[in-house]
Amino acid sequence: MDAIAFGTDGWRATLDEFTAPRVRIVAQAVATYLDDEGVPGAVAVGYDARETSRGFAEEISRVLAANGRDVLVAASDCPTPATVYNVVDRGLAGALVVTASHNPPEYNGVKFFPADGTPAMPAVTDAIEARLAEPGSLPESEWGDVREVDFVASHAEHCLELADADLDGLTVVYDAMHGSGREATPALLERAGADVVRRRCERDPEFGGTPPEPSAENLQGLVEAVRETDADLGIANDGDADRVALATPERGFLDENLFFAALYDHLLEEDSGPAVRSVSTTFLVDRVAQAHGEAVVEVPVGFKWVAEAMVDHDALLGGEESGGFTVRGHVPEKDGVLMALLAAAAEREEPLDARVDRLLAEHGEVHQGKVSVDCPDDRKPAVIEALGEDIPGAVAGTDVDSVNDADGFKLLLVDGSWLLVRPSGTEPKLRVYAEAGSDERVDALLAAGRELVEPLV
Repeated sequence: MDAIAFGTDGWRATLDEFTAPRVRIVAQAVATYLDDEGVPGAVAVGYDARETSRGFAEEISRVLAANGRDVLVAASDCPTPATVYNVVDRGLAGALVVTASHNPPEYNGVKFFPADGTPAMPAVTDAIEARLAEPGSLPESEWGDVREVDFVASHAEHCLELADADLDGLTVVYDAMHGSGREATPALLERAGADVVRRRCERDPEFGGTPPEPSAENLQGLVEAVRETDADLGIANDGDADRVALATPERGFLDENLFFAALYDHLLEEDSGPAVRSVSTTFLVDRVAQAHGEAVVEVPVGFKWVAEAMVDHDALLGGEESGGFTVRGHVPEKDGVLMALLAAAAEREEPLDARVDRLLAEHGEVHQGKVSVDCPDDRKPAVIEALGEDIPGAVAGTDVDSVNDADGFKLLLVDGSWLLVRPSGTEPKLRVYAEAGSDERVDALLAAGRELVEPLV
């Protein structure tokens, strides 16, 4: 049980630690938590395309059923957001999703989503961890039923209704990275009228030797395919399709920060409302908001904080620099399938390259970067505390104007650039982020951040 810990986005581990007995312990803890909280109803169980995920989902289903819960288990691997949407749409008690998202195939993981479809907040995951115990069982006559259901169909209908997109005449190259978006996302784009060229849409539990992380280095094939096919846009999802990444004809890989600003600008043409962004996400979103008379809410890294603020502020769009986004009217969980549709709709309205060019011309160049510094988990609190006790007055030759300590320390500099140091919630590392008006300035800030942190580890 000591090996089970819920981080920023559930519990993930390599398969030597992520074992069937421990998965059953987590399922029992969730069943106990729901009973103790008096939450009625069935529980959804979803899973991604990894070799072991279906088996772990079956283990979870059996434990929940033995605790008297009816269980709706996905008929096949499917996007995490499809499972989460069904929790809200069907009025369920919550969901457990077996996925390690973008991690390599030797990993797996599990996420819990409460009845409102939000990622579980720390109070909830702490309560689940406090109830970790070997599975129990009611008399067999009191067991719940387990049945397979299609989570994708209702989710797709909702996405089409919400986006109201006409993609007729648009050509999209879609790269599933062998993940669970491989059928749902291209089908959705085609139903909206797009011509779709598929890449890596076969199920491969080894992900073709590349982790299903939609990063620039992993999507060069998508970039090339967009140009070779003269497509309008390239779209990729991560392993469980809750994140999106884009490629455009001119830019190639489109930085997620630029997409965030462009999508917000697009949505504000016909709607209104604030944006919610994580502390590591670009200030370009703030400049777009200001131009439209809107506000921005900044939250710590982790989509659970974005989701909470989305609800509290009735926000139009919320997201993170890692490619996770959702919109008003949808479940408060990141959804790479819906975002694929909205990205294509934005491209159809005005090419994303042209929109980004216009925004940068109006608001100034924005460049970002990040590096990681190895740091054992048990050293993270001491390092952050030491940094807080000795905040520098200047970074890379520029004075510090103010400090935001909502998540680590974000040093806002007088020239409008910033440096952020925060502990990773999923790996034994510290993350160092920087934003400035040029790549050279970003590199200088990141180097200064590394020099600031490494002696403290």
